[in-house]
Amino acid sequence: MNDKLRIIDRHLGRTTFQGFFLVISLLVVLFSVFELLLQLDYVGKGAFLIGDAFGYVALTMPKRFADLTPMAVLLGSVGGLGMLSDHEELTAMQVAGVSAQRICRTVLATSTLLMLAALGVSEFIAPPLDQYARTRRFQSIYGNDIMLTKHGFWARQGSMFIYVDKTLDGGKANDIEVYEFDEQGALRKFVQARNGRIQAGKEWVLTDAKVTAFNEGHVDQRTPDEYRIADFLSLGQAAVLELPADSLSISDLYAYIQILARKGQNANRYELAFWQKIYLPLTTAAMALLSLTFVFGSTRLQNAWQRIFTAMLVGTLIYLMNQIFGQLSLVLLLPPTLMALLPSAIILAVALRLLRHAF
Repeated sequence: MNDKLRIIDRHLGRTTFQGFFLVISLLVVLFSVFELLLQLDYVGKGAFLIGDAFGYVALTMPKRFADLTPMAVLLGSVGGLGMLSDHEELTAMQVAGVSAQRICRTVLATSTLLMLAALGVSEFIAPPLDQYARTRRFQSIYGNDIMLTKHGFWARQGSMFIYVDKTLDGGKANDIEVYEFDEQGALRKFVQARNGRIQAGKEWVLTDAKVTAFNEGHVDQRTPDEYRIADFLSLGQAAVLELPADSLSISDLYAYIQILARKGQNANRYELAFWQKIYLPLTTAAMALLSLTFVFGSTRLQNAWQRIFTAMLVGTLIYLMNQIFGQLSLVLLLPPTLMALLPSAIILAVALRLLRHAF
């Protein structure tokens, strides 16, 4: 009997895997096509060619895989179990003594493997590839004098190397450092400014600055009201230089949040991305539970296609809810921990309530 149960468990797990990989493949391809259409707008700017657009889309696929895993778990499980239900296989399993609880546990166990894979991709594979893709795209468009880092960017202008730690909305920036060298490669001037803003054109005005000049064996320091960098970066160029918060790994997000906290700067955007990644396994598990309600719960429908269509609508609603809660967190300064958890908690509560009558 145990051997038969293990065979059934493997069949359920394989069906769930197949449903997931079919759905995730379709979703990744679909969203990649949308991304490609956006990247084609950059073709012809600087040295950015159509091959670069395809390369950017390919490099950012792992991130799409991780982001779409919860949705794919929902749709894949609904589709796989729905097909088994349509073919009366689930009924045959239950007649043979396999309880609905065991079927659910098998699906959840399979989903656990999938969510661990998504977490691994989100932490170790997607961030470096996504960051490299963004850096290569910007360098192709604007030249090789720009280098994006996990926290800010470096830029070269003649004999100056400029580091900007953080760009803000409205053409503002924080924590700027300027290193100016002479023809022999020796450091001639060092400027450290707490704030900066972009004036008309490409002029940067640094405030709260300290200028240190190295002149023939002695050091001069001054604190001017303003320090200007002419013909540096435009407002549009600076706006796309900072890496999005969700392109960083969990460990990098945590480290950067601590840095911003020590500087007294607002880290809500990074905290939201951090907790959304932390709660990714919970979101995936909640989606797996929700998928079971389409087969065993009070929301079960007549055939697999009806279930899949309904699951698509529910998944889209959940995605929008997650985005809305995230924006509310940033706009209303609500706790990112709570707002990142709330969508998953709501899904989990609804799924458990709907499944209660099935067991």
